[in-house]
Amino acid sequence: MELLTIGAFARAARLTPKALRLYDSVGLLPPAAVDPETGYRLYDPAQVADARLIASLRRVEMPLAEIRTVLSLPASAAAEAVDAFWRRVAADTATRGRQVALLVGQLSRRDATMSDTLTVRYAARTDAGAGRDTSEDTAYAGDRLLAVADGMRGPAGAAASAAAIEALKRLEPTAESAAELLAELAATLDEVDRSLRGTGSDPCTTLTALLRRGSQLALVHIGDTRAYLLRGGELSLLTQDHTWVRDQVDHGKLIPSEAAAHPRRALLTRALGAGPQPVEADLALRTALPGDRYLLCSDGLSAVVDRGSLRQALGADDPESAARRLIELAYEAGAPDNIACVVADFATRHGA
Repeated sequence: MELLTIGAFARAARLTPKALRLYDSVGLLPPAAVDPETGYRLYDPAQVADARLIASLRRVEMPLAEIRTVLSLPASAAAEAVDAFWRRVAADTATRGRQVALLVGQLSRRDATMSDTLTVRYAARTDAGAGRDTSEDTAYAGDRLLAVADGMRGPAGAAASAAAIEALKRLEPTAESAAELLAELAATLDEVDRSLRGTGSDPCTTLTALLRRGSQLALVHIGDTRAYLLRGGELSLLTQDHTWVRDQVDHGKLIPSEAAAHPRRALLTRALGAGPQPVEADLALRTALPGDRYLLCSDGLSAVVDRGSLRQALGADDPESAARRLIELAYEAGAPDNIACVVADFATRHGA
């Protein structure tokens, strides 16, 4: 069988030559041969599977020494080793989450009376869109929780989006601060992710939500649903899409205009229930101010309505009018997908 040059092998394995040289230097993936005259590394095509496995394990930040052990094991034992590694990572993450929550609470020095100074008005709407007979999107708005989820794969996807938001609803009445809720959110979504991957029907869903404690907002985000903030007339995107094209833009391989029209623009890199490995959510803390208007929406809105039009629609007098106008804009753009949106306003409570 003909050996591959390092460049050809790198392309086949979806790695860089620099990474291959590193793996060779640590004895992880030595080449099949080295040209005695040029010193060029040559690889056997049969090594592609190991190279891709190494790349996958490095993406979940497994140390090189542990990867070497995994490669030496039969498939079943290797699977157990990877599972044991991830369990350690999950336990460490939970511990760090609790430590971060404590530090944030200590450093923020929030006045305990702030929990009573803001009130919120909200509207939530979903629509199947012009291109679909059924809806897999779920939207929810309440005094403590704002959430949008976009399910995939038919009725199972619709159930997945609803299940994700139902899991967050259980956190609404808890007394923890927003900082402490970050750890609770991570643990809750880990449970949802495991339950979806354990159904055997491959349901999955995106999720973007804000869980409120007074003026503090715990933001959680997975997938390509989005959160926007309209403050002082400026509309800001608070989340980053977990999509293949977003990764390509970040690595300089696509420009934003190319990504917007790319045929793989809807391909997700993260979603609850998707893939064999546990998913990692983006978590953040924000502070709501009087006059803020938040928009949470599925890609059935954000993918077809531009930022300027979103900004104009959010200038409506109240959340219900804004949400209604956003649905209208999606239809004016063809509404090829399900649409979900939540609009919420924060204001000073009377007498505060």
